[in-house]
Amino acid sequence: MISLTVLVLSLAVTGCDWTFDDRTVLEKIRDRGVLRVGTLNNELSYYIGPDGPTGLDYELASRFADKLGVKLEMVPTYTLSGLFPALKRGDVDLIAAGLTITDQRLAQFRPGPAYYFVSQQVVYKKGHWRPRDVDDFNRDDATMAVVEDSSHDLTLQALKQDHPDLSWKVVQDADDDELLKQVADGEIDFTIADSVDIALMQRTHPDIAVAMALSEDEPVAWFMKKQGDSSAYALMVNFFGEINQTGELAILEEKYFGHVDQFDYVDTRAFLRALESKLPKWEPLFKKHANDFDWRLLAALSYQESHWNPRAISPTGVRGMMMLTLPTAKSVGVRNRLDPEQSIKGGSLYLQRVLDRVPASVNPHERIWFALASYNIGFGHMMDARRLTDAQGADPNSWSDVKQRLPLLAKRQYYTQTRYGYARGYEALSYVENIRRYYQSILGYEKAHIESLDSQQVEDLGGLQTIVAPDEPSENAPEQTTEQTTEQAPDSASSQSEDNSTPQSDTQPQ
Repeated sequence: MISLTVLVLSLAVTGCDWTFDDRTVLEKIRDRGVLRVGTLNNELSYYIGPDGPTGLDYELASRFADKLGVKLEMVPTYTLSGLFPALKRGDVDLIAAGLTITDQRLAQFRPGPAYYFVSQQVVYKKGHWRPRDVDDFNRDDATMAVVEDSSHDLTLQALKQDHPDLSWKVVQDADDDELLKQVADGEIDFTIADSVDIALMQRTHPDIAVAMALSEDEPVAWFMKKQGDSSAYALMVNFFGEINQTGELAILEEKYFGHVDQFDYVDTRAFLRALESKLPKWEPLFKKHANDFDWRLLAALSYQESHWNPRAISPTGVRGMMMLTLPTAKSVGVRNRLDPEQSIKGGSLYLQRVLDRVPASVNPHERIWFALASYNIGFGHMMDARRLTDAQGADPNSWSDVKQRLPLLAKRQYYTQTRYGYARGYEALSYVENIRRYYQSILGYEKAHIESLDSQQVEDLGGLQTIVAPDEPSENAPEQTTEQTTEQAPDSASSQSEDNSTPQSDTQPQ
């Protein structure tokens, strides 16, 4: 009692204002005016791209901050081990880093709704012997390494109960991407990573390969502190429910990893060699004539068309860097299709023309994919795929839905019901998805060569980095317009064509 009296008198003498803060977590965030989000600095969750901050978790966090009516502050870290302590200390309000829900995390933290699923997979380098089972992880003195405090470390701990001789290296100052790169470079033999991370990494490091899966699909979620106040948590649950209902979540997932389902080792190796040997020569022209497009997207389109060969000629008469047909070339003022600058300029102008025709109802993030499909297959056939999608009860404005119907345009039972008839829709699908993969590979290649972030953007705070997101995040997609073009130009630049009344052959004559 005496000590308590002394404490009260001491507070009175020093003039301290000892008040109780009864605000909810949500009120504190709104009063602060900033949502602080802990994340990992990687290609999927968050990184500084050529046009500013980007990543799936970054875009989701931006939308959640908008819902809260506050600014977004991303607090990235390069290692997993610093994330959850930061959440415990209250340095961040939540963690959004593509992390799976484990029993250990569930016991200490509160996960939000699952927004996608991954499986844990063992990775090795092509040319190295492939492990066939758990007992192979240490065969011939092989090294298995995983990140400290990761779900992969927990998986190995569980496996050790039935495999007592199993051993592995726990790495503190690295993340999954770094270990995947070490496997590709031959510095370690094996690691464990999540399926989506592996698929993305293969775009820039094609030598990594999957040996086996160690888990079924596991849910990925955001995390908040466990506490009695559920105000912010309830709003987060409501937020994910809303974007799932509206289809916005599916659109974002399609944007970031809808194109990584297939992997071609030989093609990826060839593309990466071309990035070093060919692209530097043509990069200035892509930048000069990109207009509102990201020049890297234009470069990816050109690689798909000609492999950056200015004298490329196909049996169907298309030619040049952008493989333009003669009618298309004339419509955009190209006199010599084998002149690389004319071809690139003409291809960019024609792609913009096609983009202008894509219905304004299509999500702005995805209009470019519809435009690329039209660039290849023809605008009318692309619209046929949209109408077919709608007839089957799916969303004609969603690329993930429409791309599933494109191959149906080559099947008689479907193309006989369309306005423009038969088309090689499966080729258009492969065409667009290849361009998306090439584009992501260019971005990943550039990111790998960036040694540090701009010092004006980054402030080091006790091992964490704080980056305030811009009010209006930049988009990779070009500016959109709802104006419909009335010019009667050919509908396909490269390979397929259409007529307004009857089905046509799939190539345009020169």
